[in-house]
Amino acid sequence: MSLDLDAYFERIQWGGGTRPTYDTLAGILDAHMRHIPFENLDVLLGRPIRLDIEGLQAKLVNARRGGYCFEQATLLGAALGELGFAFTAHTARVVLFAPRSASARTHMFLNVTLDDRAFVVDPGFGALAPRVPVPLVDGTTVTRGPDAHVMTRDGGYWVLRAKADPGMIDAWVTTLDLDNAVDFEMGNHFTATWPGSAFVSRIMLRAFGEDLRVTVMNRDVTVRRGDATETRQLADRSELRALLARDFGFDLPEVEALRVPSIPEWS
Repeated sequence: MSLDLDAYFERIQWGGGTRPTYDTLAGILDAHMRHIPFENLDVLLGRPIRLDIEGLQAKLVNARRGGYCFEQATLLGAALGELGFAFTAHTARVVLFAPRSASARTHMFLNVTLDDRAFVVDPGFGALAPRVPVPLVDGTTVTRGPDAHVMTRDGGYWVLRAKADPGMIDAWVTTLDLDNAVDFEMGNHFTATWPGSAFVSRIMLRAFGEDLRVTVMNRDVTVRRGDATETRQLADRSELRALLARDFGFDLPEVEALRVPSIPEWS
């Protein structure tokens, strides 16, 4: 099944160009990230995470839900492929909380080539995801508002570095080895089912607006508008449901009974 581009463009409210140019790539990436949030609620609800186009279109496009990296990158890659962009998909090791030697290849991103220039396109990296293509050039920093990202070399690895107070931090590393479709299926299965995976024990959400970022980690909500940041805590599941409808663009009644292992009173 091929992606219904008209439905996808309506979902991300894209009415710009469709030629395989940098402006098209940057515009579609930003529109995708503003309208398709990052979320792992189906994992917590015990539902399988599908990576086939039919499943992704049903969930992220038609049902107006969000998803995590494997879903986000696969959907965006399908759209870019339909438009004639040249790209490869790769796995990466997330190093935010563990060294690379202890991190499995549980992240997925795209490497898009335009006029002999390569760009990292990564819509599914939660709160630290770059909203602009990042040049695959050692040390070339890109910014958008208060955010900054850069790719750097470290021996045989490429490292995505992201701005996080008080400075830049390593986000993930990759060797840019060729991955096969089964590698993404394996990483997706591991991420969604392994008992030690953060995705099966925590609520993790992120939504972007034009000048807005809303992130949720379990009960902690952080809202950033420009340079101003507010934090609060969800009182209960009904407040989570209301937040989803208001800031994430979908209603999910099932969260009223959501079980979250790392929130004892919700388990």
